[in-house]
Amino acid sequence: MMAMPAVTQHMIDRGDGAAVELFVAQSSDVKPKGAILFVHGNQGGTLLGGKEAVDDGSLLRFASRLGVTSAAVSQPGFGASEGPADFCGPNTQQAIVAALSYLKEQPSVDPSRVVVYGNSRGAVASAMVAAQVPDLRAIILSGGVYDLREAYHKSSRGLQQAIEIEAGLSSNAFLDRSALHHAHRIHAETVLLHGRYDDRAPVDQAERFSAALTEAGRPVSLHIFECGHRIPREQATPVLRDVLTRIFASTVTYH
Repeated sequence: MMAMPAVTQHMIDRGDGAAVELFVAQSSDVKPKGAILFVHGNQGGTLLGGKEAVDDGSLLRFASRLGVTSAAVSQPGFGASEGPADFCGPNTQQAIVAALSYLKEQPSVDPSRVVVYGNSRGAVASAMVAAQVPDLRAIILSGGVYDLREAYHKSSRGLQQAIEIEAGLSSNAFLDRSALHHAHRIHAETVLLHGRYDDRAPVDQAERFSAALTEAGRPVSLHIFECGHRIPREQATPVLRDVLTRIFASTVTYH
C-alpha cells in the first residue's frame, strides 16, 4: 500500500539569490511518477501564497488520489517568497521555473510528466512559463488573461492600479505578461478553464488564446463553464479527472 504523502516546506533559490517558498506533498514511494505544480491567484489580500493549497487540502488530495508529487509555489511577495510582487512578470515566472527545476530533480518525479496548474493571476504567469520551458507535459490554466494590455483597458480601477504599481505600462511590460503573443513557443498540451461570465478575465481572452494555439498547431482544449471568475470545484472536477488520469496513468480515484 502506498504511504500517505506528507507536506514539507522548502525554500529554494530563484536563480538570483531571492528565496522562493515551495510546499511539496509526496509519498515514500520512490518509483518516479508525475508531478503537478499549483500556482495560486491573487488571494484577496491574504498573501498566503502556496500555503493556500495546503490549507484547503488540494495538495494532499491531488497527491494521494493521483499518486503523484503535488507542489505549490508562492509567487514573489506572497507567503515566504521574497518580493516585491511584479504582477506575473519575469521574477514571478522565474520563481515558477525554479520550482519546476527543483521538482524535476526529485527521485520521485518523472520529469517528462510534469503539469503546471495556474489559477487567475497564476494562469497568466504559468502560460508565460510554458513558452520558456519546452518539456512541460501539460498546463492547466483557469481564469487567466493572455493579452494583458487589452485586459488592462477593460479592468476595474483597482486591478489597473495593481498592474500599474507592480508591472508598469510599458510595451515590454505588457508583452512579458501576454502569452497570446508567445503561443507559437508553447509545446505543452494546454487545458483552458474559464467562466462564461467572468468579470475579471473576459472569456474572449481564453477563446483568443485557444485560437492562437490551434493556429500554431499546438494541442489545446477550451472548457467554458456557466459561472463567473471562480469555477466551482464540482464543475471543474470531471475535466481535471479526465486530463490528469490520462497524463499520469493513475487509477480514477480523484474526485
